[in-house]
Amino acid sequence: MIKERKIILISCDSPRSLLDFRGKLIEALIVKHEVIIFTPKIEQEWIKNKLTGMAIKIYENGLNPSNVSIISDLKYLFELSKIIRLTKPDVFFPYTFKPVIYGVFVARLCKVNHITPMLTGLGYNFIDIGSRKSLIQKITRILLKLSLSASKRLHIIFQNQDDYNTLIRANIITKRNTAHVVNGSGVDLSYYQYSPPDLNNISFLMISRLINAKGIKEYYYAAKQIKESFPEIVFKLIGPYDDNIDAISAELYSKIKTDGTIQYIGLVDDVRPYISQCSVVVLPSYYGEGVPRCLLEGMAMGRAVITCNSVGCRETINPILQMENGFLIPIKDIKQLASKMEYYIRHTDEVTRFGVNGRKYAFEKFDVNKVNQAMVNILEGT
Repeated sequence: MIKERKIILISCDSPRSLLDFRGKLIEALIVKHEVIIFTPKIEQEWIKNKLTGMAIKIYENGLNPSNVSIISDLKYLFELSKIIRLTKPDVFFPYTFKPVIYGVFVARLCKVNHITPMLTGLGYNFIDIGSRKSLIQKITRILLKLSLSASKRLHIIFQNQDDYNTLIRANIITKRNTAHVVNGSGVDLSYYQYSPPDLNNISFLMISRLINAKGIKEYYYAAKQIKESFPEIVFKLIGPYDDNIDAISAELYSKIKTDGTIQYIGLVDDVRPYISQCSVVVLPSYYGEGVPRCLLEGMAMGRAVITCNSVGCRETINPILQMENGFLIPIKDIKQLASKMEYYIRHTDEVTRFGVNGRKYAFEKFDVNKVNQAMVNILEGT
């Protein structure tokens, strides 16, 4: 007989992601199941209060997601094994790289019955970013192959088909693996509501951590190029400058903050007012995304987009003629990025049309309720 009510243990590398990216999923799970969370220390009290208010047990750890630390990583392994033995979960759901790689190892050893790791994009691990990082890439790939070896208990979740194909080609997983593809993390269309774009004051918005592979440099120099012909056009950038192996240079960061090309806003708790004020959302990323959340948020609010023809990003552009919602450009192509920006400046009617199409595409493909139903089915093993 199948056990109806299950204990589901979720492991992540960022407490903010629990509500920002998985909040609606957690709400769907607690209707029928007990949810336990294993997370790095929660600094924001409101996140902890929200989770405890949902009757969720929280266990904290000292995992550093961005850098390699043998001591903290080993401590994570040890603490997770203790939590699994203590809580005896029926389902283990880790997402992002370190929780997936380390967590699946531990869950296998502890004989968890249903292990459902989700890869929210492959990040740097399958792009060419230099010799120093390539060693980390090699280690990550080896660990990933060992962690994801085929098993009846293991069900891998991908956010786009490209990532699945990449791991097959790299021989990290095989056709023997049970794999599922869902449409990113989805977007809450009732929370990110449509608003008409300002066509009298065309402006561009990028939402991203300040790392090279997200296309920060390309956005900055395309903005600089546009301002030579259209000095009134506003460019905004939201996102933190954090400790990351691929953080932009101090020189570029200083220019962004001081030279007036871009209005740098930093990290914000709610992006909706900024999306509402902008005309077009831009993400020239070649990072190895799952499906970029910022683009889904922009689409949900009726914003035209510009993004790269790269993994995860290309998922957000409707390929059907007359239903296009934005432009795909080659990676690292500042000239093409500036060209598409200029197109929107000169064709303001397209800003509205693309934005309306984007909202429709978000309903059709990325509605968080549809995505979460698929996720619940996978986690429940149905």
